[in-house]
Amino acid sequence: MSETFKALMLQEADKKVTSALEEVKVSDLPAGDVTVDVDYSTLNYKDGMILKGIGRLVRNYPHIPGIDFVGTVANSDSGDYAPGDKVILTGWRVGEIHWGGFATKARVKSDWLVPLPDGLNTKQAMAVGTAGLTSMLAVLALEEHGLSPDQDGEVLVTGAAGGLGSVAVAILAKLGYRVAASTGRAETHDYLKDLGATTIIERTELSELPDRPLLSERWAGCVDAVGSATLTHVLAEMAQGGSVASCGLAGGAELGGTVLPFLLRGVNLLGIDSNLCPFTRRKQAWDRLVSDLDLDRLDAMTKVVSLADLPELADKILAGRIQGRVVVDVAL
Repeated sequence: MSETFKALMLQEADKKVTSALEEVKVSDLPAGDVTVDVDYSTLNYKDGMILKGIGRLVRNYPHIPGIDFVGTVANSDSGDYAPGDKVILTGWRVGEIHWGGFATKARVKSDWLVPLPDGLNTKQAMAVGTAGLTSMLAVLALEEHGLSPDQDGEVLVTGAAGGLGSVAVAILAKLGYRVAASTGRAETHDYLKDLGATTIIERTELSELPDRPLLSERWAGCVDAVGSATLTHVLAEMAQGGSVASCGLAGGAELGGTVLPFLLRGVNLLGIDSNLCPFTRRKQAWDRLVSDLDLDRLDAMTKVVSLADLPELADKILAGRIQGRVVVDVAL
C-alpha cells in the first residue's frame, strides 16, 4: 500500500475555509475497520456548503470533504467485507465530522457501507449518490402511503433539474407515472422532457405562499427538494389522501401555512432522511434503483469532473446552476 494518497483538503483560518489538493499520509486516516480505494465520489448540495464553510457542518480542520464515495475494499477488519469487494458509502455524517470521499482513500466503519449492487458499475453508483438514493427513498415512501401509477393526476417534482430532482423524474417516469417537473430554468425544459417529464411547471407558479389554506386539488403525490414557501404551496394543492416526500431545502428550511391540508384532505407530509437511514432500507433502495432507474438516462444526466474542479462547482450548486449529476473521478 502506498504511504500517501491524494485528497482535497480543507483548512480554516480567520473563519475562512480554503481548499487545496494535498498528499496525505495513510496513517492519518481516521479510525474505522474498512479502508477503501476510492474510485469516484460525487457533488451534492451539502458538499457545496462544506466546501464553502457554510452552516458550520464541519467543526474540525484540516478536513477531507465528500459525503459519498464508491470503491474497492483495500483492507478490512470486518467480517462483512473482504479486500476486493466493491462498496458504496453515503451519509453517516462522513464528509462532515468524519473524513470523506474527495480523496483516493477513505477509512470508515463497516456498518456505514453497502455492497455495490449487481447491475450498477462504480461510476453509475456515484451518479446516483446521496441525491439519487434520497430520490428512491422518497418514491418508496410515497408508494407505501398509497401512490400508484394508475391513480389520476400527476406526481410533482420540485427542483427537478437538480441532482435529486433529475433522478426522481427519471425513476417516476420509468415506473409509469405522469410527472410534472418544476424548474426556474427555461434551458432545462428539453432536458427534463428527455428524462420523462410530461409537464413543465414554472417555479414561480409554486414559489409564493398560497392565498388560501386549501387550493384546487392538483397533485397525486410530490417529491419536494425545495421546502419553504414552495412546500407550503404544494401542500395546499395536494389531492385527497396524497403525500409529499420532503427531502430538500434549496428554498429554505422554514414552513408556513396551516394544518388544514392534513385535517381536511388527509395529506401526508413524509420526511426523508438518507443520512442515518438503516442498512436494510438502504439496500432496499439500492436494489430498486437497479430495476427502476433507466441507466441510459442516468448516464445522460451525468458529468465527470476532477477534484480540482470542485471549489468552482461548489458555487454553482449552491446557486442552483448545476444540471443533473456530477461524478468526481478522484484519480484525475
